[in-house]
Amino acid sequence: MKFKKLGNTNLSVSSICLGTMTWGTQNSEKDAFEQMDYSVDQGVNFFDTAEIYSVPPTAESYGKTEVMIGNWFEKRKSRDKIILASKVAGPRCEWIRGGENNYNEKNIGLAIDGSLKRLKTDYIDLYQLHWPERSTNCFGRREYQINKNEGEWNNFEKILQVLEKFIKSGKIRYIGMSNETPYGLSKYLEISKNKNLPRMMSVQNPYSLVNRTYEIGMSEISIREKCGLLVYYPLASGALSGKYRNGQMPKNARMTLFKGWERMINPLAMKAYDEYYKLSKEINLTMVQLAQAFVNSRPFVTSNIIGATTMDQLKENIESISIELTEEILEKINIIHNNNPNPAP
Repeated sequence: MKFKKLGNTNLSVSSICLGTMTWGTQNSEKDAFEQMDYSVDQGVNFFDTAEIYSVPPTAESYGKTEVMIGNWFEKRKSRDKIILASKVAGPRCEWIRGGENNYNEKNIGLAIDGSLKRLKTDYIDLYQLHWPERSTNCFGRREYQINKNEGEWNNFEKILQVLEKFIKSGKIRYIGMSNETPYGLSKYLEISKNKNLPRMMSVQNPYSLVNRTYEIGMSEISIREKCGLLVYYPLASGALSGKYRNGQMPKNARMTLFKGWERMINPLAMKAYDEYYKLSKEINLTMVQLAQAFVNSRPFVTSNIIGATTMDQLKENIESISIELTEEILEKINIIHNNNPNPAP
């Protein structure tokens, strides 16, 4: 396993992070335990979860994943071996504190205490804002359009002041954000510096061969400010495995079971998958190996959050850390990208 520093902290996190969002819907607790056991054996020391998991998010699935992780901590007595990341949900989920804006002291406090109870721990290493309260173009929206009816949202300084209280209480150690924009990232960092408030240590956004939008406005900030990317959807919700090519919809696959990820298999994206399939065959790798090795190689990436519903998937994803792509291969990837940029945001 390889390791990188989380932001400007002294924490070294594994370059592969174990994603957990399917535990409780597509995976049982037994599956979750097997995944955690194997990952730790392979050197993974970084787990990512959220109060809203498992997915798809519903009132019934809320908190299930954290419960499974907590049960594993209790049975394995291994909390001290894991750098644990979780998240407080943003607004618009009616079953979570009424769907209101969540980044005030009351609601962040309720969220942290709920997560700590489910996780059976007294601290969370990295606590993240799951998505902005303000109107942004996250979750697949390509163009930004201001929502004149977006309502009030907690300003950045107040949010940092609230999070500082929970850092001082010992309930959380460091903070990060998710689904953010260059505006949000730069404002948080600016305010932290000018007001001597806690600093965002990471950004968890989507990034993959078919969604390299992070490179446009975010990657330079990540590198220069030491606030790296925690990648989610490195396989475009599984589509970069090639399993949806040629009209296939495999049984028990996410896009077969659930709605909400259709943008990953739009016609332009399907053309890109065919090109990456050809390249992977040419260089004797699987599509998964090619896609994950590319993400792992990016200098602005702190850790790659992998998700798996089977042990074979998990093993292939973790093993990608040992694959080095040559400059020639990277150039061929860039040619495919330039011919069909970011088809699956």
